[in-house]
Amino acid sequence: MALLPISPIFATELNLIQVKIYNTKRGIVIDNEGQYFLSTETNWDTFINRQGLYANVLAEIGSLTADSSLADAINGEVLAPLVNQEVWASGVTYFRSRTARIEESKDAGGGTFYDRVYNADRPELFFKAPAYRTVGTGADVRIRKDSKWNVPEPELTLFMCSAGTIEGYAIGNDMSSRDIEGENPLYLPQAKSYTGSAAVGPCIYVSDAPINPEAVITLEIKRGSEVAFTESIAISQMKRTHSELASWLFRELDFKYGVFLMTGTGIIPQDEFSLQVGDVVNISIEGIGTLSNTVTS
Repeated sequence: MALLPISPIFATELNLIQVKIYNTKRGIVIDNEGQYFLSTETNWDTFINRQGLYANVLAEIGSLTADSSLADAINGEVLAPLVNQEVWASGVTYFRSRTARIEESKDAGGGTFYDRVYNADRPELFFKAPAYRTVGTGADVRIRKDSKWNVPEPELTLFMCSAGTIEGYAIGNDMSSRDIEGENPLYLPQAKSYTGSAAVGPCIYVSDAPINPEAVITLEIKRGSEVAFTESIAISQMKRTHSELASWLFRELDFKYGVFLMTGTGIIPQDEFSLQVGDVVNISIEGIGTLSNTVTS
């Protein structure tokens, strides 16, 4: 299936309108640079699974009336931006991730696998979660009870419609049990995919151009009133392109309702750090917003 290209010109250079789409308890709310509109479409899957999503959304809001009261809906009534979409993930797309994976699995003899996949043509892609195991902003993420070394992985997340084109962006948290994955690379599904291991949100950001590659991803972990960890990285530090990852995912898979793809992380806390119950994980990406989740077990 051919992947349709997106213009290489960045929205920041053209000063294009940037739109955020929220799945809320009131319905589908469109944030057009601070003006809020309620879509007439009530089916989330139908609304987002369209080629040319940005143009379609702009066309609709031209016939709608702005409603400032909808600001309340995106401040306290936001749901995860998926209903029937799957969440997939990419691994070892940043050099920091490659290094961390080699370190955590060296005793199990799996270190060379991560070095090889970092340099290979074929990327690491794996199924992360169905929609019913994925939470949105403000909800709880979990750490496994049989794991002692757990970290969040902040990731730019692509939304692709069923035709395979990249239509928007969200923020993803790929919760990971590093000790389980490090024990044996074959344990990756257990380390990555369990109830409450995926968070996506707070919205889908759409524009007429790709997200600015110099946009910064920031991870902040709060423990009580203190910041236990914080770090930032630019999206441009990713080795692989977004269209490359998308094209590999769609080679032998079809997605009836579209799909979300986490694109890997370049931020990994130091080895002595592990999440604790009660920690608050805030992941921010310039232009999109902040995904905030509390850790439970």
